[in-house]
This record gives sequence, C-alpha cells and structure tokens, in this order.
Amino acid sequence: MFEELKKSIEKGLDYAFMTTDKLTKAAKEMAKENNLTKEEAKKLLDLLVKKSEETKKNLEVNFQELVQTTLHKMNVPTKEEIKKLEDRIKKLEGAKKKPAAKAKPKIVKKA
Repeated sequence: MFEELKKSIEKGLDYAFMTTDKLTKAAKEMAKENNLTKEEAKKLLDLLVKKSEETKKNLEVNFQELVQTTLHKMNVPTKEEIKKLEDRIKKLEGAKKKPAAKAKPKIVKKA
C-alpha cells in the first residue's frame, strides 16, 4: 500500500513539472490504458495542465518566501534599504559641498 502511494505521489510531482507536450502524451497514454473517451481524455488533459500550472505557481511562491526568509535571517539588506542609504549618502555629500551659512555674531550689551 505504501509503495503504491509513494509511486502516485512521485508520478504527481513528475506531472507537475512536465511541459504541455509531455502532459498531452501522458494524458493520451492514461486515456488509452483506462479506455477513456475523447471527451474524458480532454478533461483529463485540462486537469493535468491546470494542476501543473497551480503546482508550479505555488512552488514559485513558496521558494520566493523561503529565499526572503533566509536572506532576512542572514541580515542581508534589501534593495529598498540600500537605495535609502544611497540617497542618504548623496544628501549628506551635497550638504558638505554647500558653504556653511555664516552665523552673525551676537552683540552683547553691557548694562
């Protein structure tokens, strides 16, 4: 029982990463093996393509989240953080180049 379940899972993962052409071939083979009508075979292909696209999208989202989490844990700055620092540096460098406003001396009146 476990081996059959394992094979089903592995086959499902294989289908998730197949191209449309390979999915079409696989659907035709499964339709032939299971004596499906053309309509049933078409539904099967549509289901395989849909599930394949969903799986790829979910894996991409999960992978991106994993990368973001890993980078955060490694304390790697984001593009936005680097951009903010660059802007701040430019602002500070610009302030250095401007001549400082001359302060007027205070006149102190003695009483």
